[in-house]
Order: sequence, then C-alpha cells, then structure tokens
Amino acid sequence: MSRYILRRLGRGVLTIFVSVTLVFFIVRAMPSDPVALMISPQMSQEQIDTLMHTYGLDQPLMTQYFLYMKELLMGNMGMSFAKRIPVGEYIMSRLPWTLMLLAAVMLIVCIIGIPIGLYAASRKGKLSDRIISIIVTMGISIFIPFMAFLLLYIFSFRLKILPTGGAYTPPTPEGFELVKQVACHIILPAIALSITNLANAVLYTRNSMIDVLHEDYIRTAYAKGNDRKRVIRRHAMKNALIPTVTVIGMQIGIMVGGATITETVFSWPGIGRLVYDSVNALDYPTLQGAFLIMAVAVVIMSFITDLVVAWLDPRIKLGD
Repeated sequence: MSRYILRRLGRGVLTIFVSVTLVFFIVRAMPSDPVALMISPQMSQEQIDTLMHTYGLDQPLMTQYFLYMKELLMGNMGMSFAKRIPVGEYIMSRLPWTLMLLAAVMLIVCIIGIPIGLYAASRKGKLSDRIISIIVTMGISIFIPFMAFLLLYIFSFRLKILPTGGAYTPPTPEGFELVKQVACHIILPAIALSITNLANAVLYTRNSMIDVLHEDYIRTAYAKGNDRKRVIRRHAMKNALIPTVTVIGMQIGIMVGGATITETVFSWPGIGRLVYDSVNALDYPTLQGAFLIMAVAVVIMSFITDLVVAWLDPRIKLGD
C-alpha cells in the first residue's frame, strides 16, 4: 500500500507539473496583450514600467516561468491582473460554489442514476429497459449548452418558477433565507450539468449488473436458495458498481473544469465562471491558478477512485 501511494503521489506531482507548465506557455500564446487592458491613457511611461515590473511582465518569458514556479512552490499563485488581489484568495472565494454544485450533481447521479441502472438490468429486454436505454442514449448525446438554455427558457422565462441565474438574489441574504435562495438557484445548473453524467451512470450500472448476473458465483448463490433481491443486494451489487464508481470518480475531477459552460450560462459564481471571466480579461495568473486547481482535482479524484474500487473488489492489490 505504501509503495502504491508513493507511486501515485509521484505520478500526480508529475501530472500537475506538466499541466502547470503547459498552461503557463499556452495562455501567453494568446494573441492579445494583457498590459493593454491594465493601462490607461492617463498613465505615464514610468507608471506603465512600474506596473509591468510589479507583475513581472518586463522579464523574458523563461525568466517569468522560473519565477512563477519558484513562487508557486512557496504557495504563492501571484496577483490577479483583473482584481489586483492574490490569486489564491480569489480562487478560494469561488471554489466552495463549484464544490457545492458538484455535490448536487453527484447526489442526483447516485440517488437517481444507480437505482435506475439496477432496475434496467433487472428488466433486461423488456419495454421499460428499452425505454430507459433510449433516454440514456439521448442523455449521452445531448449538447449541454442547449440543455442549459432549454431549461432556462422553460422554467425561468415561460413558467417563471425558478431564477435565471446567480447563486442568490442581491442583496446578499442571511441565515435560512440564504440557504433557501441558494437551493433554488442551484437546481437548474445542477440538472444541466448532471444530464450526461446521469446517463453514463445508468448505462455503466446497467451493463455491469447484466454481466455480473451471468457470473458463476451468482448461479451458486441462487443454487443455495437465495431469492433474487438477496442475490443482487448481497452478491452482485458490490461488483457491479465497480465500473460505475470508476466513471463517477473520474467525472468529478473533470467536471471541475467542465462546469465552465454551465456556470457561465447560469452565472454561477464558481471556478468555471472564473475561467470564463479570466479569459476575457486576459488574467494570466488567475487562469494558471484555476487550471492548477483543476489538475489537482483530477489527480485527487483518480487516487480516491482507485482506493474505493480496491475496497469494492478485494482482488485488486494496490501494493502490486
């Protein structure tokens, strides 16, 4: 186990290093000059030079890279060009909103997707299974921005039963009123972001359960006199959930970055919306910090997923 953890930590650090390096050079290849957005015609040349020196933009590109990596190792992500505040502080103010949205999505996926997948597997070949399969195929194929705008049109503009965007209605409410408003505002972005993930969870759970039900140990369980519900609950479910857990675990990490479109459409103040705003503002330090958080999220969720899968299937030896 300790060897496995050390290997995964090494791979994780290497993945993060490569991601940070690529992002650093890619954002600087954008065909725009962030300095042009920060200066004003009233500034003197001395003020402009001071501003560029403050953000290290007067240094050669490789010098900027090594200075950035040095500061990053010390826990400093730099200063935001747009907000003129530390990037770490800026990102931490947005991260809880993205985590809240992802928690809502995972709740939907686990509570709805897994039971539907198990039900479809138990009804294999019947009308209900075929209907579920058709809906799942549509869910996997759907274009998320289209679904987001469709939900907005139906529930916000036509029926007027849910808010159009944001996390709450200004001014900032307090206490239970804040909880109530956030719960209302999160419904549409959570549904939009969960459609594809929900469909994947249903599909993987269904197919995996069908495969498991044909295993020899399942036939042995039936031969011992166990009824179908007991066989599924005690013997089949744990193994059937292995592919589903793997997919869900990887999706959580990917969704930290994949939520950009959803958060932008619904004006949800998370990391995804932060990335969109930073691209428009050519805010290099904030973009680099946001992508760093995404890389870390993918690495952490990959590690946790491996541990959960090993717990579900004792045949997997993490130390090997």
